[in-house]
Amino acid sequence: MDISPRATDDSPVHRLNPLTKLTFAVTVTVSAFALTMTWWPLLLFCATVLPLVIISGTLRKFAPMLLALWVPVALTVYLIQGFFYPDTHRVVAEIGPLELKYEGLVFATQTALRLLALMGGFFLLLLTTQPGALMSAMTQRGMSPKTVYVVSAALQIAPALTTRAQGIMHAQQARGLPVTGLRGRVRALVPMAGPLILGALTEVGDRAVAMETRGFGTTRRPTYLTEVSDTATQRVARTVMGLCALAAVVTNVLGVLR
Repeated sequence: MDISPRATDDSPVHRLNPLTKLTFAVTVTVSAFALTMTWWPLLLFCATVLPLVIISGTLRKFAPMLLALWVPVALTVYLIQGFFYPDTHRVVAEIGPLELKYEGLVFATQTALRLLALMGGFFLLLLTTQPGALMSAMTQRGMSPKTVYVVSAALQIAPALTTRAQGIMHAQQARGLPVTGLRGRVRALVPMAGPLILGALTEVGDRAVAMETRGFGTTRRPTYLTEVSDTATQRVARTVMGLCALAAVVTNVLGVLR
């Protein structure tokens, strides 16, 4: 599944400055983790992330990608916290020597919903933003090229690995390896892991050479091929979002001190 934004995508969310969407994703993440109400991250996700996903027209890509990553992580969190959460007083069920604990389930629910908000915010950024536009916007704002590269590379990990894995799977299928059905996909994981990892390492070397050739890290101010548009309204919105994240952190600190 291609999860990169197409050049033809043109929604109000796509047209936003990449820094506005990055600030939104960070604000959602900080707010979800800072406040301690159990269902707060779900409310935050439904009230902010989901409407923007619908407006951007990326729901068909967003939902499968989010569920494919979030569901396994959430199940793992429930299993670990449900059975091994310390200092518990209420046992919901006993499965052999293991005890399913109420406090662990509550904590797992809160953690899983926080991860849902985190993934939702950054997947929205990923699906509506060209990596080059994000790098240009961050560089134009005076950020360090090293910081810009780290952020951009982190956002491109998922689509790059997905594309490479699909190519490897198609090549294996062409050689006669069955990759359809649950059993076939499980059997294909092991022969796919080696080429996937080696290809990723090779790409790192290629990127290093390309960055050195293009003068990455130079102290001179670069000339931008494209100027990323920004508006006063968006700058104000980024400031407000930053203040909201700060308010959430302060609320959390004051609650701990009480």
